[in-house]
Amino acid sequence: MLNRTYENQVCSIARALEFVGERWTILIVRDAFLGVRRFDDFQRSLGIARNVLADRLDRLVEAGIFERRPYQDRPPRYEYRLTERGLDLHPVIFSLMKWGDKHAAPNGPPRLTLHRGCGGEIDDYLTCSKCGARVTARQVEARPGPGLEVPAAQA
Repeated sequence: MLNRTYENQVCSIARALEFVGERWTILIVRDAFLGVRRFDDFQRSLGIARNVLADRLDRLVEAGIFERRPYQDRPPRYEYRLTERGLDLHPVIFSLMKWGDKHAAPNGPPRLTLHRGCGGEIDDYLTCSKCGARVTARQVEARPGPGLEVPAAQA
């Protein structure tokens, strides 16, 4: 098993991987960009073991990528929101998605990313194809794409 830290690496990529370089962690962040906020919703979306999810969420909060906000008192329950530090991961997540759309999605992209302002598709450089605006994480709307497999029961 690989270590979580890269003390001997003088490299910003290695340092960033200490925060988000684990498979479940990056998928949790992806889901947060898609609007998932609550523990049970992350668990349902990812099919991840509850103890693993709790550990990853705790690490993301500790790293300042998420913040926990209470939404219920009895029993106490929290939702997880991206912080500004977490929102800064948007170009990284978006680039990974676009790479996957191009090289690992034989039926087309599972999600289309649209500019919330005008509905234009967002290109690889986070620019709206319709209005030309540079798009931020808060301006992105995701919709089902041609590569999204819909279970037969929902079709």
